Amino acid sequence: MRRLAAVLTVAAVATTVLAGCGGENWAKKCTTTGTVVECTPTQRPQVKEVIGELLDGGTYDVSQDRGKVVVVNFWGSWCAPCRAEADDLEKTYQATKALGVSFIGVNSRDDKDSAKAFERGRVTYPSIYDFDGKVALKFDVTQTSTPATLILDREGRIAVALRAATTSSQLQPLVEKIAAEGTG
Repeated sequence: MRRLAAVLTVAAVATTVLAGCGGENWAKKCTTTGTVVECTPTQRPQVKEVIGELLDGGTYDVSQDRGKVVVVNFWGSWCAPCRAEADDLEKTYQATKALGVSFIGVNSRDDKDSAKAFERGRVTYPSIYDFDGKVALKFDVTQTSTPATLILDREGRIAVALRAATTSSQLQPLVEKIAAEGTG
């Protein structure tokens, strides 16, 4: 019954997100190639206040990473593509963290024990526990599928949205490109 309630909540959240804030969809202003949306600096929407409870305790506030590139991955332990991309996310995290890049997961529609078991041994970066999708809504994204990944620039704006599972060969060059902005 709890799973059904979660699915219905996520469906309602997805409908709200699809409608967009103020009826304007920021991604339409950007360049879309397949499942990748890339925004120029002048097209990038600012991420509002995003604060969430971490799976392992404590709180994450996206503003604490201002000045860093932040990769946000939306995932669930029940999601086969999420399992497939986990190693690639970790590989990209390890390869880019010295460039001032931070990773945060956003776990949804899971119980905490399943989410923690999924992360153990797969990724070393933290995840927000977002059972009902309220944290995901704060990112003001039109993604309705899991997995999905956002790359936020150093000013906290959405630079890239990947609306499907990713690989390190796709993700790492995008992260490096955003990390190189304004550094040279």
